[in-house]
Amino acid sequence: MWRFGLRTRTAASYVLVTTAAVLLVEAILVGYVISSANGSDLLSRLQNQAGNDAKVLSATASKVYARTPDIDQRTLLIMAMKGSIGLTALNGPAEGLRFGTPKKGSPGAVEALVDTQGWTLSSTAPEAFLPSRLLVSKPPSTTEGAGGKGQTPLGVAVWWISPILAPAAFPSSQEKSWGSSQTPAADPLKPSRTPASADPAGKGLGKKLQTIGYVYVQAPVDTKTTTSYGNVVIPLLLPGALVLALVVPVGVMFGMLSTGPLIRRITRLAEVTTAVATGDFAPRVKVSGQDEVSRLEDGFNKMTERLGAAVEAERLSARADARQAERSRIARELHDSISQDLFSLSLLAAGMRRAAPGELRRETEAMERTAARAMREMQALLLELRPVALEDSGLVPALEELSRAYETRLGISVRTFLAEVPLTPPAEHAVLRLTQEALGNAVKHGDPEGVEVRLWHEGREVGIRVADDGRGFDPSHPPPSHGMGLRLMRERVEELGGRFSLVSEPGGGTVVTAVLPAAPGGTPGEPRTPEDATEHTRRRDPVEAS
Repeated sequence: MWRFGLRTRTAASYVLVTTAAVLLVEAILVGYVISSANGSDLLSRLQNQAGNDAKVLSATASKVYARTPDIDQRTLLIMAMKGSIGLTALNGPAEGLRFGTPKKGSPGAVEALVDTQGWTLSSTAPEAFLPSRLLVSKPPSTTEGAGGKGQTPLGVAVWWISPILAPAAFPSSQEKSWGSSQTPAADPLKPSRTPASADPAGKGLGKKLQTIGYVYVQAPVDTKTTTSYGNVVIPLLLPGALVLALVVPVGVMFGMLSTGPLIRRITRLAEVTTAVATGDFAPRVKVSGQDEVSRLEDGFNKMTERLGAAVEAERLSARADARQAERSRIARELHDSISQDLFSLSLLAAGMRRAAPGELRRETEAMERTAARAMREMQALLLELRPVALEDSGLVPALEELSRAYETRLGISVRTFLAEVPLTPPAEHAVLRLTQEALGNAVKHGDPEGVEVRLWHEGREVGIRVADDGRGFDPSHPPPSHGMGLRLMRERVEELGGRFSLVSEPGGGTVVTAVLPAAPGGTPGEPRTPEDATEHTRRRDPVEAS
């Protein structure tokens, strides 16, 4: 699995890019060489041929002269030609003069050995270039030679002539004598019996070498040159192959080493992704560097944190919905069963009070009061269990609805002083539950005639106060039925960073107060004290109470 992963593909990409670069350079070089070879004309081919054979004859002539220093130039040239059998086109294979493909019927290329006076000594076409024929009327006086295009014994041709050099200080050839009446031909290649006016044999072209003859090469002007690229291209391809042989393992190693840290970071990211996919939102990816992967790691951590918070909120919402559903179910069952039984008991007690004799009237009245008190506590319990739509309506409407329900069903006066306050959703929920618990405790244990609910905003704090005029109790020794509710209210407020206080005394009523931090986005604005809050007084409606 690993060898087909990102690391292998990255190493392969390094190798492919390097290989492509080497091949591109090779292609450019080969193309340049081929274009240069194609651009070389027939004259340069003839120059190479004449120059190479002249060098061979020069080396052979130097050896011959070293053995027999008293021979003349013409004899030295002939002996050098015979001593170079197989090394030059003068006495070698015919393939040496194949510069291309001449037209049908055209003569092929010709090579001739010429002395310093321009006379032919030997040639590959003796029938056209007869020995002792004046071939060049004005031989070149430079070591580079000369060439051009002109009329030759075989027609118009391209030609080149290169000098043969040998050690200086041997006598000039006087085998031919020339009359002063003879004049050179106008064309250097025009056949003529007239020698050159100056003898270059006596002119040493260097301190140690002098020209002893020339190699003359010509080819028809219409010859189509052909080029063999093997000897030129292969030497260029070999270094490229060697570079590729070295680059491939180096590229593989470099790709493996350079992608190691990146692969490890991506592997860690994949592992954490797998953990998140299974529902574990706690792991985080270590962010390293400032590159694209680090931004991906940081973004993944933020996404995981938000996703975890969203899942937790969904879980809490589902849990709250389940609690609400359970509270609603219990409230329905209590209303459908126990509330109906208590109502029947109260009716029965009232009938017994009216029908009972005088000595039993007091007991029947006590039974009737007990049934009425039980029904009142059951109604208060049902109101505590009754869900209030806080999310849909907001905190103030929810508190108003709760107060109206206690007024309507229990017949007590509930006065509300409620201001719009900035609270977080958990704090709003805590305020609603605290108010609900305080109202329930007042109704069940205090038997009040009226309750006052105040909600205000002052500075960066929000306060809620529930006060009743009931029987009250001693806070240092609360009744067992009060203990659990009071402790839960205090814990709920303190968990949100607020303060909770309870003031009560027997016969003096009870005041429950909680102060919570305002929401961070809330605007402090003008202080809203309990006296500044809008008053909403709820009076019992006889029709609703009935």
